[in-house]
Amino acid sequence: MYLHGTSKINAQGHLEIGGCDTTDLAQQFGTPLYIVDEALVRQRAREYVESFRASGLKFQVAYASKAFSVMAMCSIAEQEGLSLDVVSDGELYTALKAGFPAARIHFHGNNKTPEEINMALDANIGCFVVDNFNELYLLNALAADKGKRVNVLLRITPGVEAHTHDYISTGQTDSKFGFDLGNGTAYKAIQETAAQSNLELLGVHSHIGSQIFEVEGFAMAVDKVAGFAVQVRDELNVTFRVINLGGGFGIRYVEGDTPLPISQYVKAITDSIKTNFSAASYPLPEIWVEPGRSMVGDAGTTLYTVGTSKDIPGVRKYIAVDGGMSDNPRFALYESKYEAILANRANDPLEETVTIAGKLCESGDKLIMDLELPKAKSGDLLAVFCTGAYNYSMASNYNRVRRPAVVFVKDGAADVAVKRESLDDIIGNDVIPARLQTSAAR
Repeated sequence: MYLHGTSKINAQGHLEIGGCDTTDLAQQFGTPLYIVDEALVRQRAREYVESFRASGLKFQVAYASKAFSVMAMCSIAEQEGLSLDVVSDGELYTALKAGFPAARIHFHGNNKTPEEINMALDANIGCFVVDNFNELYLLNALAADKGKRVNVLLRITPGVEAHTHDYISTGQTDSKFGFDLGNGTAYKAIQETAAQSNLELLGVHSHIGSQIFEVEGFAMAVDKVAGFAVQVRDELNVTFRVINLGGGFGIRYVEGDTPLPISQYVKAITDSIKTNFSAASYPLPEIWVEPGRSMVGDAGTTLYTVGTSKDIPGVRKYIAVDGGMSDNPRFALYESKYEAILANRANDPLEETVTIAGKLCESGDKLIMDLELPKAKSGDLLAVFCTGAYNYSMASNYNRVRRPAVVFVKDGAADVAVKRESLDDIIGNDVIPARLQTSAAR
């Protein structure tokens, strides 16, 4: 059993997180339930900040809010001195309503709408990460309409393929994101940006993928970006003040995952920056990164109640819980792996191998294959670890199930960060056109 953060097994044999017994949390808040270990989130944030501070370089650590975007998380990011990466009007609105400083918000995305750009301009956000020529010209025009000059980074694809799942690998040439470095598109984008009167080019952004367990890819990306920076300086007289290297730092989901300490990722990046830029007599740029998963992933645990079971002799035994792909679609999308325990019987001996299935009307609605557990009974509590990233944020109302509540736990206190949806919430935006209404509906 691998426990992390403040998680432990208490004297009653129950899983405890943040000083809170998970059996009490289930009784108080119901299940499924997302539990966030606040102390661990803050610890991860501080590890990034302290590691970059030790490098001596100027830096910004921007939390990638797509991993888990709720107002409470924005508040923690602000309190820990982080910047914030958003990719939609919804994420931007969440941040602004939480009181996050707009000057520390960076707006990403490969297809920002005019409405989203205007919203961000009106909020006076700190930087736009420009993804394509359409956006480049649109942003300049909309900024001109408002009499504003805005900071931009150009997202480039450096041609570095991270060792990760194809769906979350983004730095390769065949990517929907950014200006390609290899075919001259990125060079042209620098020229075009310099010609726009309402855009202030700070530098470039590069992101090679997610759930990365080694530093070589980041070092290779720095090498390519530095070479490009030198070319642009020498040929176009443009000097980058900021290099954003994105995120992608891996976490441990299951045994065999081997993420590096945060400090090791940071040291590899900052050492590469110093080596490459100093060798070219280039002013050391400010370094930005955008950790998301590695900030919140292992701080999250999802708690379920066991319901039915189905034993197929010689094949497998299914244990069904009261959630599934609606609150965690990552198994269906990526065949992602997780570890789990019975939270109310954590010390019981392991007696059988089961597959954890959800309650949704899909054969692919599974959470974990071949999990060793004690003999689970209806009413037991199953705790699935490392669900803090891309679980709540990718949750859905498929089959019209209600999305779970989110609680932050710390020092024995549990506070609701997101209320459980009600049945009225499910139909809250539904409208029956008058021509379709029955007499009962009227």
